Amino acid sequence: MNGWLITGGCGFVGTNLADALLTKGEDVVILDNLSRGGSRENLAWLRSRHGSDWRFVEADIRDADAVARLVEGTKPHALAHLAAQVAMTTSIQNPRLDFEINALGTLNVLEAVRLHLPETIVLYSSTNKVYGDLNWVRYEEHETRYFAPDFRNGFDESIPLDFHSPYGCSKGAADQYMLDYARMYGLRTVAFRHSSIYGGRQYATFDQGWVGWFCQKALEMADPAAPSFTISGDGKQVRDVLHADDLVCAYLMSVEHISLTAGQVYNLGGGMPNSLSLLELFSQLEALTGYLMRYERLKWRPGDQKVFVANNAKALSHFAWAPTVAVSDGLNRMLEWVKGAVRPHV
Repeated sequence: MNGWLITGGCGFVGTNLADALLTKGEDVVILDNLSRGGSRENLAWLRSRHGSDWRFVEADIRDADAVARLVEGTKPHALAHLAAQVAMTTSIQNPRLDFEINALGTLNVLEAVRLHLPETIVLYSSTNKVYGDLNWVRYEEHETRYFAPDFRNGFDESIPLDFHSPYGCSKGAADQYMLDYARMYGLRTVAFRHSSIYGGRQYATFDQGWVGWFCQKALEMADPAAPSFTISGDGKQVRDVLHADDLVCAYLMSVEHISLTAGQVYNLGGGMPNSLSLLELFSQLEALTGYLMRYERLKWRPGDQKVFVANNAKALSHFAWAPTVAVSDGLNRMLEWVKGAVRPHV
């Protein structure tokens, strides 16, 4: 067993993880069906940086036979399962597709590992949406943000699961399958419940990758004739943002400490120091670009959380991980990447 297999490896997180591994000289195999906008650009970028010292397989995570053949044939030491349907709006429009990719696709990965290579470490990118809308939390409304006074250090892994939306259900089911395959079959699985991730190689859209999306909108404001954009809710909703560089470090460090991390779940985000409301993000973007953010408000999205900030204490305790990229530095880097990014195609 050697190297890494990354499902969804031409997506945003997968590309950053693959780049870091290839730079370290690791053997890397990527599975991706190239259906998401920007995936072909990310594939070309990885090839331009790393030549042919790695393998790409165009396949769909819903194809159980293809997944099994790849696991059995490549025999990876670690498998990062990142292939997913990632937009809540898409899940509402097409819940069957969402289920087949997120829940059934994850089961395909787990069964392939269980039947053919049970020693493989499996890392899974879950989501804070498994906690639902958190409407049971007590909130205070401040001038620019909501605040959860009973969770001053953020939410840890002990808060109750409460799946909302087809997306929350499909990702939550996959999250729980990961943990149960560790319990029932002894697989070395690790689930990460992400907060908001941003960084280079992220081709953000209006319904996924909000930091990158609003960075793009900020740059468009340079044109006084550019139309205003829309936000859902009042703009005071809060998330903690985590740069892709820090996320990649968490994945690598969890493998190094697999004796502690196997069978565990971790909330993973920027933490309270890197938390932002939309209004606060817009204020920072206006300061960085000099352009006024012109927007209109829509009604709240169903299931949206007023506040989610990850409490990273468990990850710090188990594998000494903490975010290092401050949001001010990360936003500058994100703006620079968006400026140079080419328009993706599918």
